[in-house]
This record gives sequence, structure tokens and C-alpha cells, in this order.
Amino acid sequence: MQTKIEFRKRQLEKLANATLETNASGSKLAEKLFATDMWQQAQTVGLTLAGEIEVPTELIIIQAKREGKKVFYPRTLPGRQMVFLPADTKKELEMSKFGVLEPRYDAKKIQTDIDLLIVPGIAYALDSKIRLGFGGGYYDRYLKNFPGNTVSLVAPAMAYPTAQWPIDEFDVPLQNMITLTD
Repeated sequence: MQTKIEFRKRQLEKLANATLETNASGSKLAEKLFATDMWQQAQTVGLTLAGEIEVPTELIIIQAKREGKKVFYPRTLPGRQMVFLPADTKKELEMSKFGVLEPRYDAKKIQTDIDLLIVPGIAYALDSKIRLGFGGGYYDRYLKNFPGNTVSLVAPAMAYPTAQWPIDEFDVPLQNMITLTD
């Protein structure tokens, strides 16, 4: 088995070549999410502003706001920590050192009560519900003590029947994964 670093490099190349397919799957995956109890019951949703190779989140953000849900976005902090903050306008966002839009830090606005967390990743093991992220460990640290529901939207290029990378003891399994084939 290859290392996480080796697998991640190959997977990022695969996703770069599958961008059209991943983007096309976004609306179908979002519709499946909207039909779930976890979505319908959630009042607060945490999610990222998706990058080019990720499942798009713009439709999810629009639908959440249309339904009166509050939306919060991750902000990375020193020590590989992460918090969730609101950002109602683009002026409240700034580019992180990772090249990702994040809300500006304001300790008074940190949201600790999130009902549903839509967790990003680049590869997912469908049997164990383990995800592989971009390699910073921010989400696994956050998920370790997260009490709400977790879900990932898994595009075809991201889905694996079982992990093709090593699973570490600190990798936190997700509660739910939505694929086009469920």
C-alpha cells in the first residue's frame, strides 16, 4: 500500500482530470442531501467554500439560506486548530495560506453549535467511512470532539470501496456519506 502522501499526490491529479464530472455530480449529490432527515432537521450548517476539484457547495449554501439555516465556514488557526465563523458577504472573506477563502477571524463570532457539518475530502473509503483530506489534519482534530451530524458528498472520482491509503488511529470516520449510487 502506498503512503498517504503518495496516494494524495495521485488522487489530486485524478481529481484535476475529473473536474467536469465532479462539478456535474454536485447538484445531484446536493439534492440527495436535501432529502435527508439530517439536512431537514439542521438549523446550523458548517461547510467549506469548495475549490475547483471539490464537489461544489454553492447550491448547498443557497438552499440553506433559502430555508433559513445559518451557514458557517471553517477558519484555520495556528496549531492545526479550526473554528467555524459566519460570512454573509464576500467582504467578510479572505484568502488563507492554503489558497482557500475563509471568514475573517473574530473570536466573538465563533460558532460552536453546528447541527450538520459537511466535511470535505479528496478520497473516501465507503466501507469504513474514512476520508482522506488535503493533509493538514484540521478536520480530524475538529471531528474528534464534534457532537453534531457529519456527512460528505462523494463524487465518483473520490469513491473507493475500501481505503487505498493507510488509516491512522487519529482518522475520524464520518457518520454519513452520500454518493450517486446510494
